[in-house]
Amino acid sequence: MRSRGSPLLALVCLATALDLSRAEPPARIALGGRPGFYAVKQWKRDWPGCEFEDGVKHGRVSLTEHDGGRWLRVAYQVGQIGPEKNGAGWRYPFGQHDAAELSYSMRFSPDFEWVKGGKLPGLAGGPENVAGGHPATGANGFSARLMWRAGGRGEAYVYHVHQPTKYGESFPFPEDFRFPTDAPMQVRLRVTMNAPGKRDGTLRVWIAERLMVERTDMEWRTTDRFGVDSLYFETFYGGGERDWALTRAGWTEFGAFEVRPE
Repeated sequence: MRSRGSPLLALVCLATALDLSRAEPPARIALGGRPGFYAVKQWKRDWPGCEFEDGVKHGRVSLTEHDGGRWLRVAYQVGQIGPEKNGAGWRYPFGQHDAAELSYSMRFSPDFEWVKGGKLPGLAGGPENVAGGHPATGANGFSARLMWRAGGRGEAYVYHVHQPTKYGESFPFPEDFRFPTDAPMQVRLRVTMNAPGKRDGTLRVWIAERLMVERTDMEWRTTDRFGVDSLYFETFYGGGERDWALTRAGWTEFGAFEVRPE
């Protein structure tokens, strides 16, 4: 999987992004256009300031309307892994903050095939894209996404200073939890940055208002030159090996995105 972005990512994106730093109420991302094919032109209107995207120009993202709202439906390709060939991904900047909370609704297709797992949206920060085997150093950034796993289990999938491998660290959801299929659910993910030199950052994840992950010992950074600054929309099957790929077509839907920066 390619490593997207560059050390200038934050400067390039933040200069043109919608400034949410002054937002008093939650900043909701409005999905525009007509239901059907989600064109790159419309994506740029809805998600300004992103440096890259995977999946939109390939036709893997569409807009649907139901349950009183608009949803992005992301299709996964049989036999493929990674956001370049399976699913979709982009990093949407909203300005540097010491803390931010992301919430969104999502739904797995009725016959969703879990296989070994895949990625779901979360938060990120820093001048580089810290994901895909590009480890966090404390100066280059962090990422905190979610994953589904075999059998519908879930976890927070995190790149941070003390990650045990180059591919980050997993914080599993409670053993009795399983993601439902064909049913909408609300996701909330909150990141608070640490003071440089201390392990006092936090990560909390809720699904349908149930607390799934709570960490109060995170070291996201070793410098105060970056904070949490992006909604990291990314969803795909993988893993880096072909045995992560699905064998029949499937999709997920995402909507009601809100960002609460502090």
